[in-house]
Amino acid sequence: MSRGVILGIAITMALLTVLTMVALIVESGKSKKIAETAQQIRTEKEVLPNMKKADYSMFETIKGGDDREMVLIPAGAFTMGGGPEGDFDEQPQRVIYLDAYYIDKYEVTNADYERFAKMLKRPLPTIPVFEDDVKLLKGEKQPVVGVTWIDAFAYCKWASKRLPTEAEWEKAARGENGGAYPWGDDFNSKLANGRGEEDGFKYSAPVGSFEQGRSPYGLYDMAGNVSEWVSDWYDQFYYKKSPFKNPKGPDEPDLNKVLVYRGGSYNSSPHDLRASKRFGGAHPERGESSVGIRCARDLQVQ
Repeated sequence: MSRGVILGIAITMALLTVLTMVALIVESGKSKKIAETAQQIRTEKEVLPNMKKADYSMFETIKGGDDREMVLIPAGAFTMGGGPEGDFDEQPQRVIYLDAYYIDKYEVTNADYERFAKMLKRPLPTIPVFEDDVKLLKGEKQPVVGVTWIDAFAYCKWASKRLPTEAEWEKAARGENGGAYPWGDDFNSKLANGRGEEDGFKYSAPVGSFEQGRSPYGLYDMAGNVSEWVSDWYDQFYYKKSPFKNPKGPDEPDLNKVLVYRGGSYNSSPHDLRASKRFGGAHPERGESSVGIRCARDLQVQ
């Protein structure tokens, strides 16, 4: 091979090397800009909405028989049901009237339930299925889970309370105007403990961890953290025939004889964290790793 040919090849290789380096520098610049843009988008999504600190002092509070705070939900009408975005069993969306009642400000914690269990010599709840160490759900300030509907009924009765109805639970969660979530119509992962760790928790959080996610009445964790038992038997068509005033669920359970829980949990999607979402199919003697308790009470204890 002649000297001229070798020199030509060397020059060509040198040019290719230079062009490759230039291309890499250009692509690196593009990647940096894309990364910066993505970071800006991620940061913007993580910022909490500009919400004024709400004043809930107008709502009367009392202490229940378990010495836990309860909030008075005033008598009146509210919008119940899912509307166009809701599931079939949330239809039709309609106006419901409820008499005044009290409901727990916080979910019942492990410490609360342990005190009840010790006094009545009842066993602590077991968690039948959980993918991780159950100790991660057992902190004193975390909501109790693994409780059956029967356990929840017994706890509320011991505390001179009762389980809320579906209608009572939903009004307490969304207020009279029927927002999709306790804080409004737009979902924000920083306002509730749902699926994923964007909210700061893999599993359940200590009750009351989401100050800006409180309901219009000042209740904590009405979306996410853990779901909560209510008193109603499940009927997928109940909304089509329920009374306008103080609906309490079907008089007789259907053939499946299953109950309802509400509120979504640390394992729920935004759709399932909506205040109108219904969870049916729960057996009264079966506990779950994501279902707990919140009690209600009439104005006059019956």
